[in-house]
Amino acid sequence: MCSEAAEAFYEMRPAVVSNATIQHGRKRWKSAATVPEVARRQSTLVAMASVPKLLLLALLCSYHSLVAHAADDRTHKVLDIESMKPKTVCSESKAVPSSSVGTTLPLRHRHGPCSPVSSKKMPTLEEILQRDELRAAYIQRKFSRATGGGSVQQTDATVPTTLGTSLNTLEYVITVGLGSPAATQTMLIDTGSDVSWVQCQPCSQCHDQADALFDPSASSTYSPFSCSSGACAQLGQEGAGCTSSQCQYQVQYGDGSTTTGTYSADTLKLGSSSVNSFQFGCSNVESGFNDQTDGLMGLGGGAQSLVSQTAGTFGKAFSYCLPASPGSSGFLTLGAGTSGFVKTPMLRSSQPTFYGVLLQAIRVGGKQLNIPSSVFSGGAIMDSGTVITRLPQAAYSALSSAFKAGMKQYPSAPSSGLLDTCFNFDGQTSITLPSVQLVFSGGAVVNLDGNGIILDNCLAFAGGGNPSIIGNVQQRTFEVLYDVGGRSVGFRAGAC
Repeated sequence: MCSEAAEAFYEMRPAVVSNATIQHGRKRWKSAATVPEVARRQSTLVAMASVPKLLLLALLCSYHSLVAHAADDRTHKVLDIESMKPKTVCSESKAVPSSSVGTTLPLRHRHGPCSPVSSKKMPTLEEILQRDELRAAYIQRKFSRATGGGSVQQTDATVPTTLGTSLNTLEYVITVGLGSPAATQTMLIDTGSDVSWVQCQPCSQCHDQADALFDPSASSTYSPFSCSSGACAQLGQEGAGCTSSQCQYQVQYGDGSTTTGTYSADTLKLGSSSVNSFQFGCSNVESGFNDQTDGLMGLGGGAQSLVSQTAGTFGKAFSYCLPASPGSSGFLTLGAGTSGFVKTPMLRSSQPTFYGVLLQAIRVGGKQLNIPSSVFSGGAIMDSGTVITRLPQAAYSALSSAFKAGMKQYPSAPSSGLLDTCFNFDGQTSITLPSVQLVFSGGAVVNLDGNGIILDNCLAFAGGGNPSIIGNVQQRTFEVLYDVGGRSVGFRAGAC
C-alpha cells in the first residue's frame, strides 16, 4: 500500500488516504471519512510536498500502518507449539477495549480455566466439529430458503428469528445480574439469536447449572408480559400462546433443542450499568443442553436482542474480542467506540438477526489467490457461534492448495472430520505459517492471527459455504465491531 502512496507522490498526483487503504486520487472514496476530513488529509499531503521525498514517504507509510493496522504486509506467522496446547490455569487478561465509553464485560470460553462455571471436560475436536456442522448447515439452509438462493444482501429477504442450532455449539459466556436484588447469571452469547433467556423457578425440565435458578418471585422488579402486550405480539414465530393470561415464548434450535416459558421483563445489571425492563424468556422447560451455564444472551439484530433493547442507552454499536485460547479472557462492549477500526459495509436483511459482510478476496503469504469475484457473490455472515469459517468450495480449494504450498516443510497428516488440510508437527517447538488475509468490500484487509489460521494441526477453514460464514476461530484476538447505526463491521487487531 505504501508503494501506491509513493507512486502518487513521485508522479505529483494527489492521493486519498482512507481508513482501510491508500488510494489514487481518482478512485472512489471507500470508507467512512467525511468530505472535510478528506480535504484535510489532501491538504496535509500537499503541504508536505516541500519535505524531502524519502522523509515524506516514510511518514506516509507510518500513517498507513496506523490506520490499517488490521492488514499489515507480513507474509508469515510463527506459532509456539506450547501456546496451542490446552491450558489449566487462567492467564492474566491482555484485553484492551478500543474505547472507555459504554459498558464492558469480561468474555470467557465456557470450557476454559477462566470460565466462571464449573464445566465438564473440554469436548474433543471431533465433537466440536460435529456440532459445528449442525449449526453451519442450519444457518445456510435457513438463509437459502429465506433469500431464494442464499445471498446476503440489502434486500427484503425474510430471515427467521429462530436461527440457531444446538446450544452446545456456543462457546463464550458473560456474567450479568438479573432482578432486584440482582441474581448472578452466567449466559452464553450468540450473534445468531435475538431472544435472551434464563432458566427460572419453578422449572419442570431444566439442565443443571452452576448458579441458582432465577426466582422471579424474589425480584421486586419482575413483570411477566400479558398476551395482549406489544412485546408479546412482537415475538412473532417465537410466540407460543398464553398460559394464565401470560405471554409464552418458545425457541427451537436446529437440532431440536428447545426452551419454553414466560416472556418477561426485569432489571438487567451489566457491570456498573443497569437496564430497566429488559425483555427475556423465563424458561420453565428446556431440552437439548447439558452444560452448567444459566441461559443465553441474544446479540442478533432483531428487536428482542440485547443490542436492540439497549440502543437507547448505549447506542447502536457493540464489539467483542474473542481470546486466542480458552486459557485467557476477552471482552464484550455495549456502546463501543467506532474509531480505530478497519471497516467494511454491513449487509442486512429485512428481518436482520444476522450481520452480513461481503468477502471479496483471500491472500496467502501476501499473494492474492486467483478466485473469481463471483465466487463470493453470496455474501458472508459474521457469527460468534460457528467455530470454523465456511467458504464457497472454489475459494476453499484455492486457499487449501496455496496454504499447502507454503507448508511444504511439514509432513501432511490425516484429515480430522471436515478439516482436510492437516499437518504433522511432531518434534516441533514452533511452526511457521503463511499469513492468511481476508479482503472485504470497501478495502478492509484483515490479517488473521496465527491462532485464527490453525486449529489443532489443521487449517481452520472448510468448503461448502453458501453463503460464507466467518467463524469465531478467525475472529480470535480481534476486536470485532458491529456498528449497526453506521452500517459497518470493523476489525481491530491485537485487542485481546
